[in-house]
Amino acid sequence: MKFFVWTIAALAFLCSPLAYAQPAQEQAPQLDAQSLQEEQGPVRVMQILVEGNQRVEADTILSYMLVRPGDVADPRLINLSMQTLFATNLFADVRVGIEGSTLVIFVRENPVINRVVLEGNRAINNSRITDEIQLQPRALFTRARVQADVQRILEIYRRSGRFAVQVNPQIVELPQNRVDLVFEISEGPTTGVRRINFVGNRAFSDRRLRSEVVTSEARWWRFFSSNDNYDPDRLEFDREQLREFYADRGYADFRVSSAIAELVPDQSGFYITYTVDEGQVYNFGEITVTTEIEDLSSEYLEAIVSTRPGSLYVGSRIEESVDTLTFAAGAAGYAFVDVRPRVRTNRETQTVDIEYVINPAPRVYIERIDILGNSRTLDRVIRRELELVEGDAFNQVLVNLSRQRVRRLGFFENVEITPVQGSSADRARLQVNVTEQPTGELAFGVGYSSTDSFLVDFSVSERNLRGRGQFLRFRVSESSRRRQIDIRFTEPRFLDRNLAAGFDLFQVRSNFSQEASFETESTGFSLRTGFPLTASVEGGLNFTLRNDEVRTFAGVSSAIARAAGSRLTSLVGYSVAWNRIDDFRRPTNGFQMSLNQEIAGFGGDVRYVRTEGRGAIYRNVFRSDIVLSLTGETGLILGWGGDDVRINDRFFKGGNSFRGFETAGIGPRVVQRNTEGELIRGDALGGNFYAIGALELGFPLGLPEQYGVRGSLFTEFGTMGILPSVDQIADVGGTTSAFTIDELAPRVSVGVSIFWDSPFGPVRFDFAEALVHQEYDRREFFRFSTSTGF
Repeated sequence: MKFFVWTIAALAFLCSPLAYAQPAQEQAPQLDAQSLQEEQGPVRVMQILVEGNQRVEADTILSYMLVRPGDVADPRLINLSMQTLFATNLFADVRVGIEGSTLVIFVRENPVINRVVLEGNRAINNSRITDEIQLQPRALFTRARVQADVQRILEIYRRSGRFAVQVNPQIVELPQNRVDLVFEISEGPTTGVRRINFVGNRAFSDRRLRSEVVTSEARWWRFFSSNDNYDPDRLEFDREQLREFYADRGYADFRVSSAIAELVPDQSGFYITYTVDEGQVYNFGEITVTTEIEDLSSEYLEAIVSTRPGSLYVGSRIEESVDTLTFAAGAAGYAFVDVRPRVRTNRETQTVDIEYVINPAPRVYIERIDILGNSRTLDRVIRRELELVEGDAFNQVLVNLSRQRVRRLGFFENVEITPVQGSSADRARLQVNVTEQPTGELAFGVGYSSTDSFLVDFSVSERNLRGRGQFLRFRVSESSRRRQIDIRFTEPRFLDRNLAAGFDLFQVRSNFSQEASFETESTGFSLRTGFPLTASVEGGLNFTLRNDEVRTFAGVSSAIARAAGSRLTSLVGYSVAWNRIDDFRRPTNGFQMSLNQEIAGFGGDVRYVRTEGRGAIYRNVFRSDIVLSLTGETGLILGWGGDDVRINDRFFKGGNSFRGFETAGIGPRVVQRNTEGELIRGDALGGNFYAIGALELGFPLGLPEQYGVRGSLFTEFGTMGILPSVDQIADVGGTTSAFTIDELAPRVSVGVSIFWDSPFGPVRFDFAEALVHQEYDRREFFRFSTSTGF
C-alpha cells in the first residue's frame, strides 16, 4: 500500500507544471514594502525615478505621487498614488518597484488615436455617429472608452430600428505609440413593428388606438417614414399619447398597465402589446377658482375657464384653463402668479371637481428690459417693436404682442420674452432672448416651369442692412416670357417714426405674343410709405411714374393695335390691409383682408382708376396640420376723362391665378369660325373686371417634415369680362368673320396641388380639371412652376 501511494505521488509530481517550471524572466523589481520592512526594517526613499514615459513629463507624473524623497515607503500611500495615476486615463499600465533607496515608477502610456474609421455603415452616415461617440482623433485611447462608444453606436442603431446590429472595434498599431481605431459595423436588417395589439380596451377599437400612437406597423408603402421601426423612447411617448387620448374623452382613471415589446426569434420584427385599464367615464363636477388677489374676481375667472360643470371630463381643458388664468393675471399686472389645479375624483357620482388656486402675488412693474443674443442687430431696432418700456406695469397681453412684433421682423430664428424676478417682489426684468439668423442672401437660381419655360434668377439682398432693419435688394430675372431688373430699398422707421418709406427702380419686359400678340416694356420708379392704423391694420401710400412701350404684331385686332406706342403713366395710390393670421409664412388660423386703389391721370398720358380687393380665412380642421382656407379676390379698372383702358393695363387671369386654365385662358377673346363651323381661338383681350374665389384643404402627405412636402384639394370659381364698347367689335386684318366674345360667364375647376419646399426654391405641381368653362377658353390639366423666394 505504501509503495502504491508513493508511486501515485511521484506520477502526480511529474505531471505537475512545477516539475517543468522555467526560470522566471527578468522583470522590473516589484514593490513589497511589507516584506522589506519585516526583513530590513523601514525603507526610506532617497530618490524617485520615472521610466517609460514618452509624452507625459516626469514632473507631471511625480506631482501625483504622495511619497516624496526622504519619506518612508508607505505601501498605502504608494498604492493610492498608483490609483491616482490610473485615474488620469493617461496610462495603460503603472508599476512601482524599489531598488535600494530608489523608488522606480514604470509607466506605459495609453496610445493616441490617429483617426477613427467607420466601416460598413450605410443606413446611418458618419457624421451622425461621430457626433455621438467620445473617441476622436488626437484623443487618448482606452479600452473602457472604446466599449462605451460601442454601446453608443449600438444605441444609435437601435433607435433607428436595427436591433441586429453588431459593432466590432479593431485597433491598428502605428509608430510613435499611435493607433487607428476601426469600428466594423454589421448593420443587419431593419427591425420593424410587425403588430401593435391592445388588451383591455372596450370603448375604442384596436384600429382607433393605433391611429393615436406614433409607432405604426411596418408596411411596404411607408418607405419614407421611420415610425414603423421599434424605438423604446417612442414607446414611452405612445403611453402618454394614449393617456391624453382617453383623458380627453372622459376617462379620468385611465392607465396603461404595461407596454411590452417582444422580439421574434429571428430578430426581424417586434410585437408590441399595450395592456390598458380604461376605467369609467367622468363628467366635470364643481368648478371653483380661489384667489386672494383683490383685482381678480373669482366670478370673472370662473367664467373664462374652459372647464364647465356637467360637461364631459376633458383633461386638456384643465391645462388650457391654467394658461387662461395665468394670462388673465398677467394682463392685470401680476407676472409671477402660481395657478395650481386641485383635482378630486368622485367615483360614486363619476364626477371630477376642480379647484383652481391662485396664490397671492404683488402687482409687478418693469424694472429693466434686457436684450440678449443680438450680435448684429442694434438694440433700438428691437426695442422700438416692444409695447412695454421701463416703468410700465407688467401686462402679459403686451408681452405677447411685443414678441409677435419682434418675430415679424424676420431677423431672428427664435424670440422669447421672459419675465424674471427683479430687485424686489414687485419688480420684474424682461429678458428678450433672440437668436440671430442670416438676413443677407446671394442667390442664383435656374428653373423651369410650364409657363415661363427656362428661367434664370440672380439676386443680392439684405433684409437687415448694417443691423438697422433696412431692406435692400438688387434682382435680375430672365425667362422666355419676362425679363425684370429692379432695385428696392425700404427704411422701416423713416425719421425715427413708425413710418416705413422706400423706393423702387425697375425695368420690366413682358411677352404676351402667344396669348394676345403684343409685348410691353416698362421703365420707371415708385415711392411708397406704410404706417399702422391700428394694432392689426396697416395703411400705405404710393406714387409710380413709368414709361410703357407696347409693341404689337401684324394681323392683330384693332383693340390691340390701338395700344401700340409709348405712353407715360403717372399713378397715385393707397392701400389698407387688415391682418389677423397666426403665421405669415404658413397660416393655419385667422383672416386677412386688403384693399388697393390706384388712380392714373395726375400727369402722364393715360387716365384710369384701378381697384383690387383680396381676402382669406384660415381654419384648422380635424388636426392642427390640416388647414381649410377660403380665399377671394376681385378687381375693377375703369377709364376716366374720356380715356379707355388699354390692353396692357387690363387684368389677365388663368394659370397660377386660376388653376385649370392657361395663362390668360379666360375672359374676352377674339374668335373666328371656319367653314366647318369650328371655333378658332384668337388673341385674349383681358378684362376690366374679375372675381375669383377658391376653397382649399391643405394637409400633410405623411412624409417627414424635413422634406417640406404638402398637398391640397381645391376648387376655384370665378369670372372675368367687361370690355369698353369700342373693343367689343373685332377687326382683325380686314377679316370680317372675326368677332369678340365678352360675357361674364362662370368658370369652375377642381383639382389637387402638391407643394415642395425644394433646396432650389418652392415648387408646385397642379392637376386641375375645368368643370364649368366656355368654348373659347384655353384649358390645361397640369402645371408645374417654380420660383425663388427673397
